[in-house]
Amino acid sequence: MSANVTPPTPHTTYTERRASAQAELSALDRVSARYANLRTLAFLFAVVLGGLIITGRIPKTWWWGAVGAAVAYGVLAVLHHQIFRREARQRLYVTLNERGLARLGHGWHEFPERGERFASPSHLYTPDLDVFGQGSLFQLLNETATRAGEERLASWLSAPASVETVEARQGAARELAPRVDFRQDLCVDARTVAKEKADPALFIQWAEAGPSLTSIRWSRPLALLLPPVTLALFILGEVGVLPGSSVWAGLAAQLAVAVATRRTLRKMDEAVEKGEQGFVRYAPLFERMESQRFEHPLLRNLQQGLQPQGEPPVSAHFHRFSQLFSLIEFKRHQFHPLVHWLTLWDIHALFALENWRAKHGAHLRHWFESLAELEALSCVAGLAHDRPAFAWPTLEARGPVMEAKQLGHPLLDAPVPNDVALPGPGHALVITGSNMSGKTTLMRAMGTNVVLALAGAPVCATSLRLSPLQVLTSMRVKDSLERGVSYFYAEVQRIKAVLDAARAANGQALFLLDEILLGTNTRERQLASREVLRLLLSTGAAGAVTTHDLSLTALAEEAGAHVLNVHFRDHLEDGKMVFDYTLREGVVDTTNALRVLRLAGVPVDDPEAPAS
Repeated sequence: MSANVTPPTPHTTYTERRASAQAELSALDRVSARYANLRTLAFLFAVVLGGLIITGRIPKTWWWGAVGAAVAYGVLAVLHHQIFRREARQRLYVTLNERGLARLGHGWHEFPERGERFASPSHLYTPDLDVFGQGSLFQLLNETATRAGEERLASWLSAPASVETVEARQGAARELAPRVDFRQDLCVDARTVAKEKADPALFIQWAEAGPSLTSIRWSRPLALLLPPVTLALFILGEVGVLPGSSVWAGLAAQLAVAVATRRTLRKMDEAVEKGEQGFVRYAPLFERMESQRFEHPLLRNLQQGLQPQGEPPVSAHFHRFSQLFSLIEFKRHQFHPLVHWLTLWDIHALFALENWRAKHGAHLRHWFESLAELEALSCVAGLAHDRPAFAWPTLEARGPVMEAKQLGHPLLDAPVPNDVALPGPGHALVITGSNMSGKTTLMRAMGTNVVLALAGAPVCATSLRLSPLQVLTSMRVKDSLERGVSYFYAEVQRIKAVLDAARAANGQALFLLDEILLGTNTRERQLASREVLRLLLSTGAAGAVTTHDLSLTALAEEAGAHVLNVHFRDHLEDGKMVFDYTLREGVVDTTNALRVLRLAGVPVDDPEAPAS
């Protein structure tokens, strides 16, 4: 693209691609209607001709016309089915581009895939930072088409990666971001072969299970030998060389082999059926990956794993699997028992599939892991494409470091940006401010952007300098009647987990604590909060804590401390509280609890207000 040409906006891209898919869908609908009419005419022509011939109204030579009409009907049916498949693909393209438009606004909150199955209340940060669930990072990012892809994306959001891994993902995602065609084609290919997200786990389990037909290996040479011998006995009987009944000896032997192998063949057949789940049609998906020309080493490595040097590509192996699987699918045909008796069909088919598994089963997991990796990278690339103002973080090996310019919350439509700096070990922000002023939102913005950055994604900031950090949070502590745990003890358990994790991370951690130890009295809370913060800073970790206890701000005055007091403000306009959500240095000098109560209709008095 020329340097003077402005790339299209994400909104323009998705709008144009949706319109193109809708136009193609309309054209296919018209073609489908024509095929339906032609099929109807062919069917009626065949029926009418057949009726006229049977009733003797036209010569029997017209049977050729009836047969021709029937053949034409069959051909038209096949062609019509291809139109149906193309229509299904175009509907998927329409859906994908509508999802793209939804991600540009608030519509992504309606996406059904929220990742609740990956949520864990005891995780060190995911419950507090909306990583999974309604309105979550996962819900915004997820555009995978397989469960393995979902799991890979979820794992990236659940644990920080190394500097080398993050930089590799960044580079690969940058290359994929403008490739909307490829990313959508990959997703459509996967969703075309499986109505719901396919889970390769059972297929991999079958592939890695080892041989299933060892106990009947003796039947393989018999299956090759007996049908030709039986056929020869039949022919010799027909020409009078042998008695005509000789063929029954061969048929009896084949029946005995079929009966003796029935149970073992059925068990393998059931295992294949259970694990296959549509993966027989995955050849085009891998073919799509193999056909790309990638530049980034990570993408090239993923691709090379699908095309071993001197070996056919993975798509060819899946095509072969498809052919073999179609042989065992013949069992659904009404003539299958007879054909199996005459040819020992199932033995040939399942031993051929067993040979495929022996040759390729050990590689199947790697193939699907490559696909899952590419799906997760495509999700990161999608965020980069949809949020061009987001910045790619700069990674540093040593830390803890987190310095951001114009940092905003990536899940908000119009976040108010703020600068945040935690330049080294033992640095902390003590954030004060009135209720609803933005304290907790700032901490969540810090945490979610670090999670994104260490997953390899861009962040909601103009710049972010970061080292690999273990994010540790205590924000949404809940009591548990079922476990008999009070709110205060639940807080204590969470803080203990945060402290233990900070020590285990050797200080390479970012802690984010929101109004800790609310479940106890004011004096003990003040003493305990200061001590908890000191313990965390002693590990070398960096972080932030929000508080209404202004005594905690005194830590900034202690010798050698790297604690900075910052605050948010509010003010009254026409009797209403107004917040600018702008972070300022220093300690807040106003509160608004009583005003919030009064605005909510609770008639409380201010004891410090002057008498009227």
